[in-house]
Amino acid sequence: MKNGTPLPDVTFHTRVRDESIGGDNPFRWENKTTADYFANKRVVLFSLPGAFTPTCSTYQLPGFENNFEAFKDKGIDAIYCMSVNDSFVMNKWAQGQNLKNVNVIPDGSGEFARKVGMLVDKDNLGFGMRSWRYAAIINNGVVEAWFEEPGKADNHADDPYGESSPENVLKHLDGAKVA
Repeated sequence: MKNGTPLPDVTFHTRVRDESIGGDNPFRWENKTTADYFANKRVVLFSLPGAFTPTCSTYQLPGFENNFEAFKDKGIDAIYCMSVNDSFVMNKWAQGQNLKNVNVIPDGSGEFARKVGMLVDKDNLGFGMRSWRYAAIINNGVVEAWFEEPGKADNHADDPYGESSPENVLKHLDGAKVA
């Protein structure tokens, strides 16, 4: 993705809490679109190979969660974590990570990852198709800045992490002017 590129139109199949349902699992299906998440706001989006995986759970997601106020101070309205996982998995991961600031977006079939050119095969790890690790600053649905890990390839032997780190995105925002 290049700066100035609009995000693709995608429908995300989410599960949202609805107390009127009752019981142990008070969730209902709700479709959300790219516009629902990205229109009329400036956000950080980061995507990773999978919920519950070590780098994602230990560094990347907690780093964005813990730095939310610093991002907010730099003109960011929301932070979204996306993965090629279904809504059940993403919601359980968010619950396990005690997220208060970062919202998760399930890209269950990888449609968004494919349309932004980030869908890769990770069969070497038994994952199947997943997102390559990246982060982006999105302003009203348009890419403002893109942070892609180097070496994007199917069945990559490593899982590079640094370009898409919260520290790197914050460093960029330190030099960027807020519109």
